Amino acid sequence: MFGSKKKLDDLMAQLRPDLSRESLGVGPGFPGVAPNPFLSRDASKRNAELRTGTLALGVLVDWREVNSNPRVVLMLDVETAGGVSFRGIADEDLTITELTRLAPGQTLPVRYRPAVMDHYVALARDADPAQVQRLSDEIASRKRT
Repeated sequence: MFGSKKKLDDLMAQLRPDLSRESLGVGPGFPGVAPNPFLSRDASKRNAELRTGTLALGVLVDWREVNSNPRVVLMLDVETAGGVSFRGIADEDLTITELTRLAPGQTLPVRYRPAVMDHYVALARDADPAQVQRLSDEIASRKRT
Protein backbone atom coordinates (compact mmCIF):
# COMPACT_ATOMS: atom_id res chain seq x y z
CA MET A 1 0.00 0.00 0.00
CA PHE A 2 1.25 3.50 -0.71
CA GLY A 3 1.98 5.99 2.02
CA SER A 4 1.63 5.77 5.74
CA LYS A 5 -1.48 4.78 7.69
CA LYS A 6 -1.95 8.38 8.82
CA LYS A 7 -2.04 9.57 5.21
CA LEU A 8 -4.65 6.90 4.36
CA ASP A 9 -6.84 7.99 7.29
CA ASP A 10 -6.53 11.60 6.17
CA LEU A 11 -7.39 10.58 2.60
CA MET A 12 -10.54 8.75 3.73
CA ALA A 13 -11.62 11.81 5.74
CA GLN A 14 -11.02 14.00 2.69
CA LEU A 15 -12.96 11.69 0.37
CA ARG A 16 -15.82 11.17 2.80
CA PRO A 17 -16.02 14.07 5.29
CA ASP A 18 -19.13 12.41 6.78
CA LEU A 19 -16.83 9.60 7.99
CA SER A 20 -14.26 11.88 9.65
CA ARG A 21 -13.57 11.55 13.38
CA GLU A 22 -15.34 14.85 14.06
CA SER A 23 -18.43 13.90 12.05
CA LEU A 24 -18.70 10.51 13.80
CA GLY A 25 -18.34 12.10 17.23
CA VAL A 26 -15.15 10.33 18.31
CA GLY A 27 -11.78 11.63 19.38
CA PRO A 28 -8.29 11.32 17.95
CA GLY A 29 -7.90 7.80 19.41
CA PHE A 30 -10.26 6.42 16.76
CA PRO A 31 -8.17 4.75 14.04
CA GLY A 32 -10.60 5.70 11.28
CA VAL A 33 -12.85 3.87 8.85
CA ALA A 34 -10.91 1.58 6.51
CA PRO A 35 -11.54 2.24 2.82
CA ASN A 36 -11.79 -1.53 2.30
CA PRO A 37 -11.79 -3.60 5.52
CA PHE A 38 -11.18 -6.83 3.56
CA LEU A 39 -7.80 -5.52 2.40
CA SER A 40 -6.78 -4.14 5.79
CA ARG A 41 -4.83 -6.44 8.12
CA ASP A 42 -5.71 -4.20 11.08
CA ALA A 43 -9.44 -4.31 10.26
CA SER A 44 -9.39 -8.12 9.90
CA LYS A 45 -7.63 -8.51 13.25
CA ARG A 46 -10.01 -6.04 14.91
CA ASN A 47 -13.10 -7.80 13.54
CA ALA A 48 -11.85 -11.19 14.77
CA GLU A 49 -11.25 -9.75 18.26
CA LEU A 50 -14.66 -8.06 18.31
CA ARG A 51 -16.45 -11.35 17.55
CA THR A 52 -15.24 -12.60 20.94
CA GLY A 53 -15.46 -9.22 22.70
CA THR A 54 -17.41 -8.22 25.78
CA LEU A 55 -21.16 -7.71 25.47
CA ALA A 56 -22.61 -4.21 25.91
CA LEU A 57 -25.70 -2.30 24.78
CA GLY A 58 -25.64 0.42 22.16
CA VAL A 59 -28.33 2.96 21.37
CA LEU A 60 -28.30 3.81 17.68
CA VAL A 61 -27.61 7.50 17.11
CA ASP A 62 -27.16 7.60 13.34
CA TRP A 63 -25.58 5.73 10.43
CA ARG A 64 -23.78 6.44 7.19
CA GLU A 65 -23.88 4.28 4.09
CA VAL A 66 -20.35 3.62 2.85
CA ASN A 67 -21.31 1.71 -0.29
CA SER A 68 -24.24 -0.06 -1.87
CA ASN A 69 -23.45 -3.56 -0.49
CA PRO A 70 -24.85 -2.03 1.83
CA ARG A 71 -21.87 -1.38 4.06
CA VAL A 72 -22.77 1.07 6.80
CA VAL A 73 -21.02 2.78 9.67
CA LEU A 74 -23.30 2.82 12.72
CA MET A 75 -22.83 5.39 15.48
CA LEU A 76 -24.00 4.10 18.84
CA ASP A 77 -23.95 5.43 22.38
CA VAL A 78 -22.64 2.35 24.19
CA GLU A 79 -23.06 1.46 27.84
CA THR A 80 -21.15 -1.42 29.38
CA ALA A 81 -21.98 -3.69 32.31
CA GLY A 82 -19.29 -1.83 34.29
CA GLY A 83 -20.99 1.53 33.80
CA VAL A 84 -18.63 2.91 31.16
CA SER A 85 -20.28 4.96 28.39
CA PHE A 86 -18.69 5.85 25.07
CA ARG A 87 -19.47 6.56 21.41
CA GLY A 88 -19.12 3.31 19.52
CA ILE A 89 -18.60 2.92 15.79
CA ALA A 90 -19.64 -0.31 14.06
CA ASP A 91 -18.55 -0.97 10.48
CA GLU A 92 -21.08 -3.54 9.25
CA ASP A 93 -22.39 -5.18 6.10
CA LEU A 94 -26.18 -5.28 6.41
CA THR A 95 -28.91 -6.73 4.27
CA ILE A 96 -31.43 -4.37 2.72
CA THR A 97 -34.01 -5.68 5.21
CA GLU A 98 -31.72 -4.92 8.18
CA LEU A 99 -30.97 -1.48 6.78
CA THR A 100 -34.64 -0.58 6.45
CA ARG A 101 -35.24 -1.60 10.08
CA LEU A 102 -32.64 0.79 11.50
CA ALA A 103 -34.15 3.56 13.62
CA PRO A 104 -32.44 6.14 15.84
CA GLY A 105 -32.97 5.28 19.50
CA GLN A 106 -33.02 1.55 18.80
CA THR A 107 -31.07 -0.51 21.36
CA LEU A 108 -28.75 -3.13 19.91
CA PRO A 109 -26.41 -5.64 21.56
CA VAL A 110 -22.78 -4.97 20.63
CA ARG A 111 -19.36 -6.35 21.47
CA TYR A 112 -16.33 -4.23 22.29
CA ARG A 113 -12.72 -4.72 23.38
CA PRO A 114 -12.27 -3.34 26.93
CA ALA A 115 -8.48 -3.53 26.74
CA VAL A 116 -8.36 -1.38 23.60
CA MET A 117 -11.28 1.07 23.88
CA ASP A 118 -10.72 2.55 20.40
CA HIS A 119 -14.44 3.26 19.82
CA TYR A 120 -14.86 0.22 17.57
CA VAL A 121 -17.76 -2.12 18.33
CA ALA A 122 -19.50 -4.87 16.37
CA LEU A 123 -23.13 -5.91 16.37
CA ALA A 124 -23.53 -8.97 18.61
CA ARG A 125 -25.77 -10.95 16.31
CA ASP A 126 -24.88 -14.17 18.12
CA ALA A 127 -25.76 -12.87 21.59
CA ASP A 128 -28.06 -14.98 23.73
CA PRO A 129 -31.34 -13.05 24.24
CA ALA A 130 -31.39 -14.03 27.93
CA GLN A 131 -27.87 -12.62 28.41
CA VAL A 132 -28.85 -9.40 26.61
CA GLN A 133 -31.92 -9.07 28.87
CA ARG A 134 -29.79 -9.57 32.01
CA LEU A 135 -27.38 -6.89 30.81
CA SER A 136 -30.26 -4.55 30.03
CA ASP A 137 -31.76 -5.12 33.49
CA GLU A 138 -28.37 -4.52 35.15
CA ILE A 139 -27.87 -1.23 33.30
CA ALA A 140 -31.45 -0.12 34.03
CA SER A 141 -31.10 -0.90 37.75
CA ARG A 142 -27.86 1.08 37.94
CA LYS A 143 -29.58 4.09 36.33
CA ARG A 144 -32.45 3.95 38.84
CA THR A 145 -30.14 4.16 41.85
